Amino acid sequence: MHICLIHNEYGKPSGEEAVVRSIHQLLTVHGHRVTTMMRSSAEFDGSRLGKASAFFTGIYNPYSRSAFRRMLRRERPDIVHVHNLYPLISPSVLIEARAAGVPVVMTVHNYRLVCPNGLHMAHGKLCERCLGGKEYNCVLNNCEGSIFKSLGYAVRNHVARNRRWYRNNVTMYAVLTEFQRRRLIAAGYPAERLMVVPNMVDAAGLAQVTGKGDGQFDGQGGEAGDANASAAVPGQGYVGYVGRISPEKGIPELLAAARSLPEIPFRAAGAFDRMAHLLDSAPANFQFLGHVDRAALGAFYQSSRIIVLCSTCFEGFPTVLVEAMVRSKPVVCSRLGGMPEIVEDGVHGLLIEPGNAEDLARKIRFLWERPELCAQMGAAGQRKALSTYSTVRYHERLMGVYERAILLNARGDACTNGS
Repeated sequence: MHICLIHNEYGKPSGEEAVVRSIHQLLTVHGHRVTTMMRSSAEFDGSRLGKASAFFTGIYNPYSRSAFRRMLRRERPDIVHVHNLYPLISPSVLIEARAAGVPVVMTVHNYRLVCPNGLHMAHGKLCERCLGGKEYNCVLNNCEGSIFKSLGYAVRNHVARNRRWYRNNVTMYAVLTEFQRRRLIAAGYPAERLMVVPNMVDAAGLAQVTGKGDGQFDGQGGEAGDANASAAVPGQGYVGYVGRISPEKGIPELLAAARSLPEIPFRAAGAFDRMAHLLDSAPANFQFLGHVDRAALGAFYQSSRIIVLCSTCFEGFPTVLVEAMVRSKPVVCSRLGGMPEIVEDGVHGLLIEPGNAEDLARKIRFLWERPELCAQMGAAGQRKALSTYSTVRYHERLMGVYERAILLNARGDACTNGS
């Protein structure tokens, strides 16, 4: 099968970029031919002219559409697989794909189809005011902390919805969780065109990164060898956080929990430029490591005792949970969005009430004091991760979506449903 992958990178390291790279690699390994159309938000220089350009190209980019038309004629793919289209590519390419008779599959990484900023969050709190075609609330509420940026997000969603660029041109949607699927159905997207395809974890690749799993993370973005690090001591370690340091991840609550548990070490691996002010206010037992590269990240996971994700947003499908589970680490995460579908409370870890620092601290302490239970939950998590989120299962699910899209397209009723 010949697949054309389309993605607008965010300009900074993100989980979505990692997923797209993994899909590209997986398809190639399985013998599929892959063509790509990639742009990066890093192409903008941050000037006023650059921001103005992003405003308009996010709504409709005729140059992307023309380039994509030429690619379709040259490559003739069987499937177009879309990820992020903003702000450089725009939904204009969807129109061109349908005009060429090529079915389109879209992986829905977030909630941008129904929420301008894709997070259902504004000013640190859950927000659903834009549901039902009320994108103007993004501007009235200044969700992005910049009227210009909020306006750009609102306008591009409003135009895409009114002109039905997604509804009329996307054949099948690959959503990440059942929670996400239900929300899109409630917003009017037809259930028969929504299939759940959770993100995958490459267990073989992780084994190569972590070796035998007895490495010590040195806290400087690397793995210390036997010559300069003591052997791993069972029951020790730290509470680890992996991901960007930003408000929707519940970082203030995580710091509050650490402050109330001074005897337990905490470490956070992730870029902190959005909340750099927190470095000075962090308690002594909390260490911000900044961005950690992929090779060192394996050692970071392996040296932890517990992995925490206390997000206050719905999340899409946080791969960090599965990456922790496949390494036999228990998880403490929020009872919110699709996360309870991944982590079963009391089986693979513990769920907390989002935004509740006391509940977070209580659950962390409970597990920290019970290393045997951590091992038990970690083993259960690994079994689920390897059976449910493997690359083999992902390929099977994705092929199911592709085949469904091709069938609908051939029948001529791919994009006739919905309101």
